[in-house]
Amino acid sequence: MITKEQKQTIIQELLDKFKIANGYYLVDFSGMTVETAKTFRRALKAKGYDYKVAKNTLILRALAELGENPVPEKAFFGQTGVVFTYDDPVTPAKIIKEQSEKTNIPKLKGAVIEGKFFDGSKLKEIAALPTKQDIMASIVGSLHAPVSGIVGSINAVLRDVASLIEEVAKQKAA
Repeated sequence: MITKEQKQTIIQELLDKFKIANGYYLVDFSGMTVETAKTFRRALKAKGYDYKVAKNTLILRALAELGENPVPEKAFFGQTGVVFTYDDPVTPAKIIKEQSEKTNIPKLKGAVIEGKFFDGSKLKEIAALPTKQDIMASIVGSLHAPVSGIVGSINAVLRDVASLIEEVAKQKAA
């Protein structure tokens, strides 16, 4: 039996994580083996995500203390784990989807990304979104393309000028 102090400690831990997270995923881990749970936790930890298992009532209390809970209460059933994301809110969906495709566990109950709730059925759509690194790479690539075009144009002009000077020198020498 968990004491009142232990419950308050768990609520405070959850509250601290909810405050700094830009998104979180609620997963049902019912039926997960110890080995599968370890693999799942390691995959999340390797990418810098926190995973916390708690009673549904404690998660709801933490969200109530936060003052904002876009998650409907029907999402709080069975066993619940919360994956907190602080930087890139899409990568956890990819990890959850990958793990779920292998073992059918965990199942996504719902996700809150930038304050908006997504039902558990939206896992494939969320996982298909580009990650923050993908977006930054495409922006850098877009910025780099005009610069390389300008450099190419300048080089072409210099090459043409050099050819012209070479032709003039040949005509004068002849």
